[in-house]
Amino acid sequence: MERYWFIFCKDELLLQQGEGGYNIPLSESAPVTLQPWHTQIELPTMNGKSCVALRMDAPITYLSDMKMVGLRVSFEVLTEDEYRMAGKAAELLYWDSTTKFCGVCGGPMKFHTAISKRCVNCGKEVWPQLSTAIIVLVKRGDEALMVHAHNFRGKHYGLVAGFVETGETLEECVAREVWEETHIRVCNIRYYGSQPWPYPCGLMVGFVADYADGTLKLQHEELGAGGWFSRSNLPEIPGKVSLARRLIDAWLEGEFD
Repeated sequence: MERYWFIFCKDELLLQQGEGGYNIPLSESAPVTLQPWHTQIELPTMNGKSCVALRMDAPITYLSDMKMVGLRVSFEVLTEDEYRMAGKAAELLYWDSTTKFCGVCGGPMKFHTAISKRCVNCGKEVWPQLSTAIIVLVKRGDEALMVHAHNFRGKHYGLVAGFVETGETLEECVAREVWEETHIRVCNIRYYGSQPWPYPCGLMVGFVADYADGTLKLQHEELGAGGWFSRSNLPEIPGKVSLARRLIDAWLEGEFD
């Protein structure tokens, strides 16, 4: 029976050339040589076929009809379902590599279900953990607040974002992150949408908020630049893979007016 093979080396995914471009390899057996130490992780089905995640020790360069691309780059050539499944595969492979031993007694952890592990000594069971973060488009009249963080790849501007802390709501996190990073206070915070962010194990939760008061003062430890931008005076913005771009596009189209 044919299966989809989501094969990674570090953060690169193996794709096979086919009609119309590159696709996830689909075959009865793995298209690469497997060793006894290679862990195969079962994924949910896709298009009625089973899926398997694998991590290889070195890039696959010996197959002429295949190439390895970064997971983010794969967004541009895969279908949405394929990209989402590739992200899930990457997250589970990362989780497998970082949960080899029990945090309670130090014993070895073994798979108990497709998405859980159990310590062979004390029985402690663990599941993949998500890091939840908010991202928010702040409006002030016809302008939106955009920032460039030091960790951005490239010169584009994005939106204020940050991780949710223990004991706070998502809305409280929105208000706190905007204040800490820009010294701006916001109001009328409302939910927009969410997005799995497998870099490595995140969940982005998007919001829109209105400017309340304050003078822009950037937190330079995290932000290199920022400002208020109109639709006719935009900086370079993120690629379509991100929730930030979805929020900006929705604002550009007048969805939040």
